[in-house]
Amino acid sequence: MKSLVLKDLYNIVHNVKSMLFILIVWAVGFVPTSGTGGYLVMCTILCSMMTVTTFTFDDMAGWTPYALVMPVTRREIVLAKYAVLAVFCTAGSLFGLLVGGIGGFAMGEYTVGLQAFAELAALALVSWAVAFAMGSVAIPLVYRFGAERARVLLLVSFLIPAALCAAVYGVLWAAGVPVSEEMVMALFCASPLLALAWGAAMYRAACGIFAKTEC
Repeated sequence: MKSLVLKDLYNIVHNVKSMLFILIVWAVGFVPTSGTGGYLVMCTILCSMMTVTTFTFDDMAGWTPYALVMPVTRREIVLAKYAVLAVFCTAGSLFGLLVGGIGGFAMGEYTVGLQAFAELAALALVSWAVAFAMGSVAIPLVYRFGAERARVLLLVSFLIPAALCAAVYGVLWAAGVPVSEEMVMALFCASPLLALAWGAAMYRAACGIFAKTEC
């Protein structure tokens, strides 16, 4: 599976310069207006969406039919896409943490200290979780509708995890459970684990769709 991941990373490497330029421009616009947290989330989501671009490259090269005659299973191909998604989310989160953190300190949003670094780390975890959850839904959509049509449905991949989060908050509020700052921080730290669990469910869905797809 390592070779499948490297294939996508090699294919996307020529987009790195343009992506870095876009992320830096976004930092100038987002950090002063939406704060470091907003920039971190948008930065990570944008990087995660490069996973859809790898599908486009595969279609252009006719790679999938070729791969299926090789000693590679369909499940391994799908799993490699989720591994690539995790790599892109991590890269976007770290870049957003670096650039957004610098912007946050420069704008006076944070002061140097342990608390500021803890908040930034929590924001990075949340941004990774949001982007991974969103990308996890995008992959089955691509297998079902194709890369180009799936781009139109990317909003769905954001709305579903957002709706689930809103539902959880609604249940807690209805049950009279107080949402304290400590609970919010704990949820922030646990968000990557929740995103991985969601990704595992979406992986199974993607495998089921890809198994029925004729290439």
